[in-house]
Amino acid sequence: MRRFTCWLGALLLLALASPSLAAEPLAPERDAPDRPASGCPASASQALPLPVTRAALRQGRPLTIIAFGSSSTEGAGASSPDQTYPAQLEARLRAALPGVALRVLNRGIGGQEVQEMLARLKADVLDSSPTLVVWQAGANAVLRGMDPEVFRAALASGLARLQEAGADVVLMDSQRAPRILTSPRFESFDATLRDLAATQHLPLFSRAGLMRIWAAAGAPASAMIGPDGLHHTDRGYRCLAAALADSILRGLGASGMVAGR
Repeated sequence: MRRFTCWLGALLLLALASPSLAAEPLAPERDAPDRPASGCPASASQALPLPVTRAALRQGRPLTIIAFGSSSTEGAGASSPDQTYPAQLEARLRAALPGVALRVLNRGIGGQEVQEMLARLKADVLDSSPTLVVWQAGANAVLRGMDPEVFRAALASGLARLQEAGADVVLMDSQRAPRILTSPRFESFDATLRDLAATQHLPLFSRAGLMRIWAAAGAPASAMIGPDGLHHTDRGYRCLAAALADSILRGLGASGMVAGR
C-alpha cells in the first residue's frame, strides 16, 4: 500500500512540475480515433486496492458502493440525475460486471464540508453496510477558508470510522476549477489529502491529477467545468465516472471490461 501511495504521489508531482505532461494511456478510448468532441480524453489508469470489494465479488455477495461528498457528488451542474458521476459510475460498472448485484448510492449534499458529512456518516453511509466508499472532500473547505489542520482532523476521524466498519475507502480530491484555483491555500488541501491517503494507507483518486492529464491531452478545464466556474458539465462527470470505473475494475481484477466512453 505504501508503494501505491508513493507511486501516485510521484505521478502528481510530475503533473505539477510539467503541465504539458501526457501520460501513456493504459486503457485507450474504445471509440478512438473518430471520438466525438464530447468524448473523454485518454488517461492513465490506476488499479485501486479494494480488498473488501474484491472479496465480496469473488464470493458472489452484493456490492454496495457509496459516493459520499458534497455538490460535485450530488451532481450540481449536471443536466439530469442520470448524468451525475455516481449514476454514470453505476451504469459503467453494471455494463462491465453483468450478473453482479451492485448499486452505487449517491450520498452527496451540496455545500457541505467534512464536519457536516461526519454528522450524517452513520445514517447516510454506515447503515447501508457499504463494501466501498468514495469520499469526495476539500472543495468547500477551500472556498470557506477552513484551517487545513481542522479539515485534516475531521476527515481522519471519519476515515477511521469507515475502516473500523470494514469498508474499502477511496479519497477523491477537488476538481481543477477556476473558483478552486483562485482560492487561497487550495494547494494545502491537496497536500493534506495526499498525506492522509499515505498515512491512513488509503488510495487517492485524484481529480486534480486526472484533469491535468486531460488538459495535456487537449481537454482543458474549460471543456469539463460549467459556467459557474466550479462544477463539472455532463461531459466532465461522464469522463470522471469513466476513469473511476476503470480504476475500480482494475482493482477488482476486471480491467478492460468498461463499455465505450
